[in-house]
Amino acid sequence: MSSIVHLATADDLRRSLRRVGKLKGRQPEEPALAEVCALIGARPPGGHPRELLIEYLHRLNDTFHGLHERHLVALARETNIPMAEVFEVASFYHHFEILKDGDAQSSLTIRVCDGLSCEMAGARDLLARLPGLLNGDTRVIAAPCIGRCEQAPAVQVGQVAVQRATTEAVVSAVALERTRPAPEQGRAEPVPDRVGYEAYRAKGGYSLAAAVVNGEHDALEVLQAMEDSGLRGLGGAGFPAGRKWRIVREQPAPRLMAVNIDEGEPGTFKDRHYLERDPHRFLEGMLIAAQVAGTEAIYIYLRDEYHECRAMLEAELAALKADPPCPLPRIELRRGAGAYICGEESAMIESIEGKRGEPRMRPPYIAQVGLFGRPTLEHNLETLYWVRDIVEKGAQWFAGFGRHGRKGLRSFSVSGRVAQPGVKLAPAGITLRELIDEYCGGMAEGHELYAYLPGGASGGILPASLADVPLDFDTLQPHGCFIGSAAVIVLSRHDKARDAALNMMRFFADESCGQCTPCRVGTAKAAKLMEATQWDNTTLEDLNQVMADASICGLGQAAPNPVRCVQKYFPHEIA
Repeated sequence: MSSIVHLATADDLRRSLRRVGKLKGRQPEEPALAEVCALIGARPPGGHPRELLIEYLHRLNDTFHGLHERHLVALARETNIPMAEVFEVASFYHHFEILKDGDAQSSLTIRVCDGLSCEMAGARDLLARLPGLLNGDTRVIAAPCIGRCEQAPAVQVGQVAVQRATTEAVVSAVALERTRPAPEQGRAEPVPDRVGYEAYRAKGGYSLAAAVVNGEHDALEVLQAMEDSGLRGLGGAGFPAGRKWRIVREQPAPRLMAVNIDEGEPGTFKDRHYLERDPHRFLEGMLIAAQVAGTEAIYIYLRDEYHECRAMLEAELAALKADPPCPLPRIELRRGAGAYICGEESAMIESIEGKRGEPRMRPPYIAQVGLFGRPTLEHNLETLYWVRDIVEKGAQWFAGFGRHGRKGLRSFSVSGRVAQPGVKLAPAGITLRELIDEYCGGMAEGHELYAYLPGGASGGILPASLADVPLDFDTLQPHGCFIGSAAVIVLSRHDKARDAALNMMRFFADESCGQCTPCRVGTAKAAKLMEATQWDNTTLEDLNQVMADASICGLGQAAPNPVRCVQKYFPHEIA
C-alpha cells in the first residue's frame, strides 16, 4: 500500500498562522461581558470556580428575567467553560429561561402548581383564567409541585408564594410585586413563631454541638445513640442514619457533607415546615453530624421554590458565623434551579458541582466517592432536625414512640381531602384512618375516604379498605407501595385513582432527566396510554417492567407504582 505525504505550501502555512489565537464560535460582546462581570465579580487569580456555574446563571436569570444568549457567551468566556457546556446546564433546569437576542421577555413569571393536591383544589381553573386577567409582560405557566400542598392551590408570583390562591389574590400579588424595588422582590413576612439565632442560643441551643466539637462529649457516644435510636433517613430512602455516619467516618479524609433540602416529591413539605420555624435545630444537628463523621465542609442544597426560606437561612447562617458557638466547618448554601431529579442524592451532588442534575451509576456509592470525588455524608433536613433531641434525651426517647409494633416518630405531610392539612408529627406505624381522625380533624366536609397516596407520587395508591395498614418503612411494600418521605395525599369519592395516577405519570415524564431510555421514553409513553378511557394493560405492564428493571435511578424505577396500584385495586376505573 502506498502512502501519500502532503507537503505544506507557503499559503497553507500563512492560513494556519492566521488561525492561531483566534477563538472559534461566537465571540462575547463587550457590553454583555461587562454586565456578566458586574454580577459574578472580578476573576480571581485561579479563575472562577467551575462549581459555581449554576449560581452565576441564577444571578443572570434574576437580574435580566431570563438567560440571554449574549450573556451565556460572555459567561462562557469569563469562566473558561465551553459554551456548549454552559448551554446544556442552563437548558436542563426548569427555572432558567433561555432567550435569543431580540426575543421578548417576561418581567414576571406566574407559576401555578398543577400537582395532585393543587389540581384537586382548582389549579386548572386558575391556569385557564389568569392569562386573561393579567396584562403586560407577564407569563403564566403550569409548574410541578412547589412544596406547598397544604396551601393548595399554590401559586408563585415571581419569587413570592400565594397560598390558597384565588384569581383575585394572584392579581393583587402581581400588582404588589411590580411596585416593589428590585432588592425587596421575593421577600415575604417571616413566620411568626420562628426561633431565631439569639432565641435559640438563649434556650441552650448549640451547647451540645459545642461540646461535641470541643471534645467534651464523646463522638462515639453520639454515634451509638444515633444507632440505638433506630432513626432512619427521612428523605425517603430510610437508610439507618447512625450506620451512614459510621460508614463515612471510616472513609479516608478529606470527607464532605451534603444536606438535601430539595424536597420535590409531590405532596411533601415537611422540611420547609421545620426550616421556617426552627432552622437552628436542624443546623445544630448538621454540625454534630459533620463533627462525628469528620467532614470538613458542608454544602446545603435548597430547592429554588423556597425563596423566602433561602433569604431567612442566609440571614441565620450569617448570625451563626458572626457569633459561632464553636469552630465551624466551611458551610455553603447552594440554590437548586427547578429539577425534581435533584432530590436523588447523586443528581444533587452533580448539581452542587455546577452540572446537569443527572444521577450517577452506582457503585461506587457517594459515601465512598461523592461530592468532588470525596466520601460524602448526605442527609435531608428532617433527619438532622432530630439529632439534638435524640442525643440529649436518649435513644430510647425517640424509639419509645410508635404504634402497631413500630418505633419512632414520623412527620407526615398531609394534603388533599382532609379538614386540616399540614405537617402532622405522629407515632411511626399510625394508620391512615387514625392519622385523619386524630390529627387532621377528619375528612373535609362533604367528602368520604376513597383512596390515598402514602408516599407521594412514587409511593403508590391504596384504597380505603387498606386504611388500617401501619404507615412506616417496610409495612407498605407487601401492598405494592412505600412510605418514602411520608407525603400522604387523601382522595375522596369525588376523585378517581386513575386521574391521580395520570397526574403522577405526567409529572414523572416532565421531570425525567432523560439520561436513560427506559425512563425518558417509558414515562411519556405510559402517560399517553393512560389518557385512554380503557387502558391497554398489557402494553402498560411491559412499560412498567422495563422502567422498573432498567432505569438508572429511583424516578424511573418507582414510576410504575401508581399505575400498578390502579390496575390492582381500582380495575373498575380503567375497564
